[in-house]
Amino acid sequence: MTSSAASSSSAALVLFSGGQDSSVCLAWALQRFERVETVGFDYGQRHHVEMTARLKLREGLIAAFPEWARRIGQDHVLDLKGFGAVAESALTADREIALREGALPTTFVPGRNLVFLVYAAALADRRDIDVLVGGMGEADYSGYPDCRQSTLDAQVKALTLGIERPYRLETPLMLLDKAGIWALSHELGGEALVRLIVEESHTCYRGDRSHLHPWGYGCGDCPACDLRAKGYDAWRAAS
Repeated sequence: MTSSAASSSSAALVLFSGGQDSSVCLAWALQRFERVETVGFDYGQRHHVEMTARLKLREGLIAAFPEWARRIGQDHVLDLKGFGAVAESALTADREIALREGALPTTFVPGRNLVFLVYAAALADRRDIDVLVGGMGEADYSGYPDCRQSTLDAQVKALTLGIERPYRLETPLMLLDKAGIWALSHELGGEALVRLIVEESHTCYRGDRSHLHPWGYGCGDCPACDLRAKGYDAWRAAS
């Protein structure tokens, strides 16, 4: 149910958080689809700064890439705070951010991607869109089971049956590590896109926007910052 190829004459709905991965996915979609809409989810995340970052990224893409500007359609924000309260984690409550041996990280929000896809599919149906684009990936997914290809394939099959629409989920980052994602951003939009992602996207679990590193803003020591920094360094070293 997932693939990396897409028709250039159709529409797509990008699950767009304002992070590095979803920003690259938005650029990827803008190169392939005639109409690209975006959807963000406010699920009570502690790093709520991403909701501002996503708007700045959209504006930056429009300003820096005129050929993409005409393709960017409506943005949607869905209120899922009730879900965030139920699926409490270190991303939605004042809990320690930690990687625990033999267990899922405390940042795991159970079922988050599954819930996001249900809401995105419902929105896409009303917007007459069959293609969803998400930044899920197996290489740097921190052990999150709802980022696995098998999980996503099952969810898309359920959505297709339950809504009776021929959904397709595009996951262009599925097999890329963070260095590969930086490389893809450069391939899509050169240094201009890399700089936009560095300066405007947000990944840090602690919501830190006071410390700017070569790879972007962040605390520098949470798992998300660590992955992003190591990927950036590896990409720059190889390029």
